[in-house]
Amino acid sequence: MLPRVAIQTEDFDVSQELTALRAHDLRVGAVCSFVGTVRDTRALTGVAQDEVQAMELEHYPGMTEKSIEAMIDEAHKRFDFHAARVVHRVGRLLPADQIVFVAVTSAHRGESFKACEFLMDYLKTQAPFWKKEQTPQGAQWVDARVADDAALARWGIDVNNA
Repeated sequence: MLPRVAIQTEDFDVSQELTALRAHDLRVGAVCSFVGTVRDTRALTGVAQDEVQAMELEHYPGMTEKSIEAMIDEAHKRFDFHAARVVHRVGRLLPADQIVFVAVTSAHRGESFKACEFLMDYLKTQAPFWKKEQTPQGAQWVDARVADDAALARWGIDVNNA
């Protein structure tokens, strides 16, 4: 059986991940997935942009996996889906590199869409990852965004990362 969570430095193959997630499960009528990538700019105040040359992601091994497993369990309480898979990369990443893969299978598309979006919103604010962006001005840790908290709040989860 495919583990629900993988934290890794190496890249992932979306097609292989999707094939493995739905393998031999004839109940699956829908698969929804999300892939996040490193942007080459980051928004500052207002419309200002800052070039991103690289991003470093750190985590606490063991704690991170348990946290994401708990997120998947919470999603199962809210949505009717069969399986979920979260792959998150750590280490040094460059613009256009894949960072995160979230996929959900279900009988019908609505539950897959909702569960996938819920998991991604949850990951953005609650997963214990620390991101540092390297720019021409130097390295800077990335703070939690109010918009990410608001995305999670629409699911009835109150978080204050301000």
